[in-house]
Amino acid sequence: MQQWVVEGRFREDLYARINMWRFALPGLAQRREDIAPNIEYELQRFSSLKQAQTRFDKEARERYLAFACSPKAQWHGNFRELSSSVARMATLAEQGRITLALVEEEIALLQESWQLTDSQPEFDLDIDLFDKRQLETVIDVCQRSASLSEAGRELFAVSRLKKANPNDADRLRKYLARFGLSWESLHCGT
Repeated sequence: MQQWVVEGRFREDLYARINMWRFALPGLAQRREDIAPNIEYELQRFSSLKQAQTRFDKEARERYLAFACSPKAQWHGNFRELSSSVARMATLAEQGRITLALVEEEIALLQESWQLTDSQPEFDLDIDLFDKRQLETVIDVCQRSASLSEAGRELFAVSRLKKANPNDADRLRKYLARFGLSWESLHCGT
């Protein structure tokens, strides 16, 4: 809605009235400590719905948990994506046992889906390698952030502390504009 105000699509005075509380809830990829209990919860929920016990083999659980909590696991879909992943394995588990082979298949499926959504648009810019790598990092942070402000806070985490009134979103907007990019162009289709 804040973006709508900027674009003139929503009245600023009305936004000020309803914008009383704000809560920033990081995505699952930033809350790895929540993954293990939620895997257990999703398995119990699946078992309850299907009225049949489903469990991981020990090695399979360790492998899935290690992957799910690693930086390789991006969890763009947050808890829904984790829930779907566990439900897929539980559905395919023969005799209620999620095996290592099943976990490996699921990991490959997740990695493939993330690779498709992470494919960055090619920008044909005639810039130095240094600037290109910096821009790639900025684009990566923008694409995995929920808002321009969140991306700005991550990108300018150190320098913002030295400013009296940091406006990370504005800084990031101006940086992107230098390359003819915008927040909206990086979030097309997401």
